[in-house]
Amino acid sequence: MDLIIRNARLPAGAKDQPTVDIGIKAGRIAAIERSISAQAPAFDAKGCLACAGLVETHIHIDKSRIIDRCGPQPRKTYSPVTAVAPIKHTMTLEDTYRRAEKTLQQSILHGTTRMRAQTEVDPAIGMRGFDAVEQLAKDYKWAIDVQICVFPQEGLTNYPGTDELLVESLKRGAKVIGGAPRYDTDGAAQIERIFELGREYDCDIDIHLDVGPTPEGMYVHQVRELTEKYKRGGRVVVGHMAKLSLLPPAEVAKIAKQLADAGVGVTVLPATDLFLMGRDQDHNVRRGVADANLLCEHGVNCSLSSNNILNPATPFGDCSLIRMANLYANVVQLDRPEQIAACFDMLTERSAKLLNLNDYGLKVGNPGDVVIINAESPLQAISEVAQPLASFKNGRQTMRWAAPALLRP
Repeated sequence: MDLIIRNARLPAGAKDQPTVDIGIKAGRIAAIERSISAQAPAFDAKGCLACAGLVETHIHIDKSRIIDRCGPQPRKTYSPVTAVAPIKHTMTLEDTYRRAEKTLQQSILHGTTRMRAQTEVDPAIGMRGFDAVEQLAKDYKWAIDVQICVFPQEGLTNYPGTDELLVESLKRGAKVIGGAPRYDTDGAAQIERIFELGREYDCDIDIHLDVGPTPEGMYVHQVRELTEKYKRGGRVVVGHMAKLSLLPPAEVAKIAKQLADAGVGVTVLPATDLFLMGRDQDHNVRRGVADANLLCEHGVNCSLSSNNILNPATPFGDCSLIRMANLYANVVQLDRPEQIAACFDMLTERSAKLLNLNDYGLKVGNPGDVVIINAESPLQAISEVAQPLASFKNGRQTMRWAAPALLRP
């Protein structure tokens, strides 16, 4: 063994179950046992929770940390896209790399070991965002796996030159293509084109979808139909889906069953949707956060994610996925322990499945990716916003936090 993580608690184990040791050799998990007798350098987890790392399924690191550059807007007509578009010329390759690097570092420090980075391409930003994120993915491979999703934020059919940049990104190795039909003059045509490109380049699809003040005009039905038509089940994700929060549970359940049957996953983005929804109201403001637990109950695979950090869409954030899950649990008013604990799966196992990560999990043979969290169970981790204390990537420690301690007189 090259490393043994001792006295770790597995997510599926009960509080009263004994801890285990996790042995890592040549960068992969070699054993998970009650007590590994081999001699090797050891890390004592001290009974804390272990997982294979948190998975950030939807985050825009390329346009993070720009809130100080964006001017104020009227509350009711507030638009993050309108705020960002005029400053894209300031987003040089070096600037984008520097800002994105800070966000990536914070994600690593909060226990994230896998990430899907939503990255804009259009004639205004060109390939600068893609180039920066691509280089970051290489530079930080020692701590995190970054998957790039390229997409048109300001429209596709109405923005000449954007299609060519999407194609260039896919030819250069982007594994996922996304969309934002809400900002296109022909949203349905954009979705059609995204699916065409997904089929042509055999890549996964991840579309920003169905945000707005009313439930009318939902694109999700078209996405489901195209998923079935092109046989892309298990390879399509829709992010946001805030309009689901405006529908009665029975209608949400009906849509959920259709999505589950088609193999369409959902990423819920609590911080952004809370911040942007209901701006036409000055009281009794709608929340706009889809109930991922309800969707999961009806067979949809769901994740919880950060979306934006310190930009006009979300002027807050510390890249803590556990904090994001706690926020979500408060907003949708979860009160049963099993409901709250399920949120942990939406940061780990469910998120990995959403990104089609076949080598994820604390299993013998998988990469030696392990994160130790200052809690004894998934329920405690989410309920108390527990801090990750240490991360290991391929058996090498990549970050550490000191556990808090009282200093008695």
